Amino acid sequence: MSLRKGFIKVSIVVPILVAAVSIVWPPVLWSMLVFLPLIILGYVDMANKGHAIVSNYPVLGHMRYLLESIRPEIQQYFVETDVEGTPINRIFRSLIYQRSKKVNDTTPFGTRMDVYAEGYEWMGHSMYAAKDHTKFDGRVLVGGAECLKPYSASMLNISAMSYGSLSKNAILALNKGAKAGNFAHNTGEGSISPFHLEPGGDLIWQIGTGYFGCRTEEGNFSPEMFAKNAAQDSVKMIEIKLSQGAKPGHGGILPASKNTDEIAKIRGVKPHIDVHSPPTHSSFSSPEGLMEFVQLLRDKSGGKPVGFKLCVGKKEEFLYICKAMITSGIKPDFITVDGGEGGTGAAPVEFSNSLGMPLRDGLAFVINTLKGYDLKKDIKVIASGKIFGGFDIARAVALGADMVGSARAMMMSLGCIQALQCNNNTCPVGIATQNNMLMKGLDVEQKANRVANYHEGTMNSFKELMLAAGASEPMELKRMHIHRRVSMNTVMHYDEIFPPVAEGAYHIELPELLAL
Repeated sequence: MSLRKGFIKVSIVVPILVAAVSIVWPPVLWSMLVFLPLIILGYVDMANKGHAIVSNYPVLGHMRYLLESIRPEIQQYFVETDVEGTPINRIFRSLIYQRSKKVNDTTPFGTRMDVYAEGYEWMGHSMYAAKDHTKFDGRVLVGGAECLKPYSASMLNISAMSYGSLSKNAILALNKGAKAGNFAHNTGEGSISPFHLEPGGDLIWQIGTGYFGCRTEEGNFSPEMFAKNAAQDSVKMIEIKLSQGAKPGHGGILPASKNTDEIAKIRGVKPHIDVHSPPTHSSFSSPEGLMEFVQLLRDKSGGKPVGFKLCVGKKEEFLYICKAMITSGIKPDFITVDGGEGGTGAAPVEFSNSLGMPLRDGLAFVINTLKGYDLKKDIKVIASGKIFGGFDIARAVALGADMVGSARAMMMSLGCIQALQCNNNTCPVGIATQNNMLMKGLDVEQKANRVANYHEGTMNSFKELMLAAGASEPMELKRMHIHRRVSMNTVMHYDEIFPPVAEGAYHIELPELLAL
């Protein structure tokens, strides 16, 4: 007997039984307050043409969708091991929470990592650990020869996350934490909001393809509006976003549910509609045009450091950008390399999973190319993509980065529980939402302290690792310091996996270079 026929029989028998029993015990009629809605639901389910499970299994079929809705929580809290969770496993989540709260962040009883598994990485230490602690102050001076206002940046800063994607309380807490810890806060492409400015923390203003905060009504770049916003004291650097790791070549997405009147006013768009940034810039369409745009922003900002961010796609395109730097004589002050594994915002699954070069590959390529063209000495490189702890910083620095940026770790220092609701406006901890009821739970003062604590603890961890490797300052860390198990019996240094290039080694034409 099918469940549908069984349900029909039950829906007939139960009311008859209740009516019969009520003759001797009237209170049983109250049970129909439970049975009647279920019977109605069952008949509605059987008429449902859109869901076969609900139609074939009336009432009970809803259990499938209920269990599916809580699957991430069941997986995270009851199923996954410390090292299996994605996108961020429990070891790193716990580390971030502990550091942000300034509680014990040590681990007992040895590593939980399988040190003989393919892909395991470690850093080589020295018997002669560096004793000079004074060479490292955790700062990097950003600004080339054409920069009139160089910026002394922290080695670890907050990566790009826009107001709109994040709540105002989250932005306030991040910026207040950046102010307390003396590090920079990247605005993301959603422009500079009052909540970026109120705490007074240093800002890296990101200019995306939508030109939010510096756009005309038609959506084109406005030099006048840019100059006005760039002149603000809080703005220390300007970053042109060419692409991002979460969805390279796609453009940004702000769902209508997050596009409030206030956010629309800040961005210069209509409220309550989906806002899609174009996949490419309208202000330039060539490497030479990009360099001219860099120079325009540098001039209009009064000489502040200007750079660009990209997730590496086609290698030849970056090679042509380097050639344009040489032929034009215009160089960015910094380049941010975002890994294809990065991203805090909403992204199409295929873009997030299958597009863009991962950070380590992209970073090594960019560093090698800059060095090969003798450009690295004039340009600082920022690495962004799953930077959680001191080893992540050390690995990026060993590959050649000068600084790093972190987004998801900073969100976790605010209290993010990896609920994976960032794209639904239903973030339960009030970070990635514009729902006022949800964001009220995010205490700005407390969370700002945690952001500053996480930054301090992670920078201290990096310094300790660096000194243990025998290096007194970051520039002494080399690719040979990082080891990777590529099979059970084979271990390679990073300088073997990502062979370095000597300064000025590229004197050959692009077709030959691409063949290497």
